[in-house]
Amino acid sequence: MLYPLLWMLSASFRPEEEIFSATSLIPSSVSLDAYPRGWFGLRVDFGTFFWNSFVISILSVIGNVLACSLAAFAFARLKFWGRNFWFAIMLGTLMLPYHVTLIPQYVLFLNLGWVGTMLPLVVPKFMAVDAFFIFLMVQFFRGIPRELDEAAMMDGCSAWRIYWRIMLPLSLPVLATAAIFTFIWTWDDFFGPLIYLTDMRTYTVQLGLRSFVDSTGLSDWSGLFAMSMLSLIPVFFFFLFFQRLLIEGIATTGIKR
Repeated sequence: MLYPLLWMLSASFRPEEEIFSATSLIPSSVSLDAYPRGWFGLRVDFGTFFWNSFVISILSVIGNVLACSLAAFAFARLKFWGRNFWFAIMLGTLMLPYHVTLIPQYVLFLNLGWVGTMLPLVVPKFMAVDAFFIFLMVQFFRGIPRELDEAAMMDGCSAWRIYWRIMLPLSLPVLATAAIFTFIWTWDDFFGPLIYLTDMRTYTVQLGLRSFVDSTGLSDWSGLFAMSMLSLIPVFFFFLFFQRLLIEGIATTGIKR
């Protein structure tokens, strides 16, 4: 499992002509040229790609956590007409592949004039489109005693205050789980940015890495591997920072307390 990562790390320090000819993980000579060359080797420096990925990923995390938790709170705590029916419809969307809805979404965003911007990658996250996270949060919310809601209502709390002051503070593990998965999936997403981003100045890290590969055979492989190693760092530290909450959120989801 670790060998591909170790090979990529080793390749980022090798001379270009040695990458695909040597079998040892230890390079014969160590060179750091691939890192500055990879960072500044394209028409747009790689820092711009990192910034774009950070903006899209952080906004997606905020949108998913807020929107999905609101929808989950409604399904778990509020009583409204057709709640079970709409919950079943929401779960049914889990069976739809992303590619099924891609064309109508693209037509919609094209008519809105959003193609070529980050909006198609960010705005849907604020509309609770990820049924997986809604279902995860519903299961967690159902494990929180209803007596807390009833006591808050007797003290005059509205549904909004119950959600904001009681449910969210008690749901940090599941919110962290949603945040981690959203960040990782958004950071690693290649297909979405490939479809909607047309200007290189708006490219994400994944599209930037693809730009190192040239169909004419003039690819900068060492620069590609060097930037690939750097692209793993944000995901690694984001996961490391929220690891305790992630494990707690998955372990306690659906358990009655």
